[in-house]
Amino acid sequence: MFAPELLNHEKTVLLPRNNNPMNIKLVGTLIGISLIACPLLYIFVGPALDASQLEVLKLLAIITGCSALFCFVVGEATTNNSQMDKLWSLLPIAYTWIIAVKGGMSPRLVVMACLVTLWGLRLTFNFARKGAYKLKFWEGEEDYRWKVLRAKKEFQPHWKWMVFNFFFISIYQNTLVLMTTFPALVLMNVDVPFGWMDAVAAALMLGLIVYETIADEQQWAFQTKKWKMLREGKKLEDLPSTYNKGFNTNGLWGVSRHPNYFAEQSIWCCFYLFTVGGGIGIVNWSIIGALLLIVLFLGSSAFAEEISSSKYPEYADYCKKVSKFFPGKRYY
Repeated sequence: MFAPELLNHEKTVLLPRNNNPMNIKLVGTLIGISLIACPLLYIFVGPALDASQLEVLKLLAIITGCSALFCFVVGEATTNNSQMDKLWSLLPIAYTWIIAVKGGMSPRLVVMACLVTLWGLRLTFNFARKGAYKLKFWEGEEDYRWKVLRAKKEFQPHWKWMVFNFFFISIYQNTLVLMTTFPALVLMNVDVPFGWMDAVAAALMLGLIVYETIADEQQWAFQTKKWKMLREGKKLEDLPSTYNKGFNTNGLWGVSRHPNYFAEQSIWCCFYLFTVGGGIGIVNWSIIGALLLIVLFLGSSAFAEEISSSKYPEYADYCKKVSKFFPGKRYY
């Protein structure tokens, strides 16, 4: 549920005032949509995969299954449910390069794999510097939102959380990550030359990666300075503006509440554009990953804002004045 985009220096975790099951219902809806939409899109909105593509899909599915099993077992054994968060940025790199190699390293597939690698390296670095990765791979900083979610009454007793961990955190999220790379899979055997649409998709994707990187650095700088002052014994309300709000309103965060999420969703939509450049058609079934990712971020961002609103008095005003994803009017 939580791609590792918003994990920051938050050490103090409060339960949201409104402990409603909205996000849990959304989870069920997501799984239902996936189970129904994926086969229907494949059947009615081609193209069909050939034997070589199905063989590659089988290999990727085995990796996905092993990853899901790892996330569930390690997550339960350590009570650290960020195991999938750690793999979120690494698996697409592996998937796209496997597809590129099996597809004969065509220019389009190589460009797609290189862009996904840049995306993954950025996200991995950003997550690593927040303490997510350790030599003891089962350790590392857990996304603070998992602790809040585990404490909800809907997941008591623990067996309910185990079911959620198995089906949603481990299986669903691993499957979703695989789905985001489906545009590369459908292009595996395409012989249409790299064209202007591919160039546009590549330029947009690269620009969005840069945008995300800038947002990362602005958030890192804000949270680092804020927590440095708090560790010195200062109270939040006594910090200089804008740190006394508790949340970042500087730079890109002043025109969008979730600039990272905006870029992340857009990146995978641009990744899908390569299928248009490859002549697959404006609409084809490989779009399912990007669409489900958008819905996932709607739920994830809503839960994150529920937590932030419970901790920071001015956050509600920030939500009223600043666009959730798309850059808009600046907050002052």
